[in-house]
Amino acid sequence: MTQRIAFQGEPGAYSHQACHETYPDMEAMPCRTFEDAMEAVRSGAAELAMLPVENSTFGRVADIHHLLPHSGLHIIAEAFVRVHINVLTLPGTPLSQIESAMSHPMLLGQCRAYLSAKGIKRVTGADTAGSAKHIAEAGDAKMAALASELAGEIYGLDVVARHIEDEGNNTTRFLVMSRTPDTTPRGEHGMMTTFVFQVRNIPAALYKAMGGFATNGVNMTKLESYMVGGSFSATQFYADIEGHPEDPAVKRAMDELDYFTNEITVLGVYPADSGRH
Repeated sequence: MTQRIAFQGEPGAYSHQACHETYPDMEAMPCRTFEDAMEAVRSGAAELAMLPVENSTFGRVADIHHLLPHSGLHIIAEAFVRVHINVLTLPGTPLSQIESAMSHPMLLGQCRAYLSAKGIKRVTGADTAGSAKHIAEAGDAKMAALASELAGEIYGLDVVARHIEDEGNNTTRFLVMSRTPDTTPRGEHGMMTTFVFQVRNIPAALYKAMGGFATNGVNMTKLESYMVGGSFSATQFYADIEGHPEDPAVKRAMDELDYFTNEITVLGVYPADSGRH
């Protein structure tokens, strides 16, 4: 029986591409929302979920950091996927005929300079592959979609311009979620630990909490804050660090963090992807 990996979006989405590249032997399962993708794993309809968390050009993906702590799932891997943006048109339609292009707002922001130079109007779509599907169904030869080549293949569109992204290293980082924690041996490129925490309501609590990572030489690759419960006084922090909780330096740093926090939740301990280095 073929195992499934869930992703948010229509077939041909960049998350679909990430599933195809990272787990080519698994069946990619499209889901309407991030919550639906997580629920597919919780219910057993899928073994894994592929979730985008940040893009090197546009920043973090909205909502994901709020959903992860309460998902009941564990991060078991990360994947860095090169995002190539392409102009997709109805068959036989040249680029010179295109007046507007539809895509997800994040993707539109990643090729702003190209579209401005070509005089192409930006049109917001629900997602990238969904925009390609819309263009194929709408039949408006003056409108294009910005999406993956995979989307072009699926919806029968022509690729009239390739790799139009403004930044040459445009990459999206994905997290792979599972019902059970990762128990495989340590990765050859090192290990990552992801956790969320809330600091105690005392002066300089965050500064003190972070001190343990500096003094123990633990590299923190990401630290982001966001409000919880609709309160301006309750702030939760999301962090990625290099290393494993069993490493002596990491253990000392986490022990010090624990002293200055009300709550720490480890979301996953997993091998670092080769794309990180």
